[in-house]
Amino acid sequence: MKIGILTLPLHTNYGGILQAWALQTILERMGHEVKVLSRDKKYKLTPFFWLVRVPSRIIRRMFGKKVGILNEVYYNKVQEQIRVNIEPTINQYVHRDKRYLDKISKNDYDCFVVGSDQIWRPKYIKSTLKSTIENAFLGFAKEWNVKRIAYAASFGTDEWEYTPEQTKYVYDLVKKFNAISVRENSGRDLCLRNFGLQVEHVLDPTMLLSKEDYISAFKIDQETKSAGNLMVYILDHSKEKTDLVNLIAEKKGLNPFSVGAKFDDWSTPIEDRVQPRIQKWLRGFYDAEFVVTDSFHACVFSILFGKPFIAIGNVSRGLSRFESLLALFDLRKNLISDISQYQEDNDYTIPETSYQKLDQWREKSLTYLKNNI
Repeated sequence: MKIGILTLPLHTNYGGILQAWALQTILERMGHEVKVLSRDKKYKLTPFFWLVRVPSRIIRRMFGKKVGILNEVYYNKVQEQIRVNIEPTINQYVHRDKRYLDKISKNDYDCFVVGSDQIWRPKYIKSTLKSTIENAFLGFAKEWNVKRIAYAASFGTDEWEYTPEQTKYVYDLVKKFNAISVRENSGRDLCLRNFGLQVEHVLDPTMLLSKEDYISAFKIDQETKSAGNLMVYILDHSKEKTDLVNLIAEKKGLNPFSVGAKFDDWSTPIEDRVQPRIQKWLRGFYDAEFVVTDSFHACVFSILFGKPFIAIGNVSRGLSRFESLLALFDLRKNLISDISQYQEDNDYTIPETSYQKLDQWREKSLTYLKNNI
């Protein structure tokens, strides 16, 4: 079967890239021909490119709605620079269909799989554009006779962030799906309350594979050894988080090392925003004796690699994702909201029962895919 995976654009987020590759890998192991669809829309540089460096309030005054396109131009240009180390790996591992969605025809695919990551969170799918938010629910294929599956689609939050108008114009698209599963338990409640649908709860695609799968496929053990043994992967930096890292390093006698640049910090010089290779990020879990993070997928890979970890709650990026994931494996104690909740006498290790549950959820999630595709 020819399958197209629809997910968020593959830019600089390690977890977002790896979940697409993992789902692709699983479906290929089932014997399918798989492509990951690109939803990127790039604009050609204009003679007014310099304007994107002018404060946005001034641009809005001068050009009104055109500021959106100008900002998009600059965004695309910067993205090319900061993912220079990542793009080659994406090209090597992810089998992409780089056409815009409106260039795909009804005979190109037999089935579309939507997911995973926060593919159904309005703030991440440009919710102001009706056509774009519809496409997250396969709006571009609404008249086609194809199979439609949602695998581990995420709303990213336990709050309904769609407007009444948005809810109305995706409702009919959701009803066309042959099967729907979500990544968080809260997503089940959202689908029931807003669409009247009973949906399944499954694992993030990255968890369908084992640690050995990642080590082998990405040759992690051949990557340069990390510079320490306390892995720090922080997306939203703060003094409090730095203090926590220093405290843990002192108490446990560990040497901190950071993997990942401040890629979405526009106040940081461009050379400090260039993301390291995906292999380097994965090697961090391989070498770590402890992990401190505010990233959902860093929690996932800490579990997969069997590393003690602390997850610092990240409300703006979606706290329910952390709560749902850690609740599955009885790891709620690993989630804290501030430094005062850190317990020095807690080793934050992952118990064997967590891996028994992982095996059970992995079997359930793989069965969902096999039964519905």
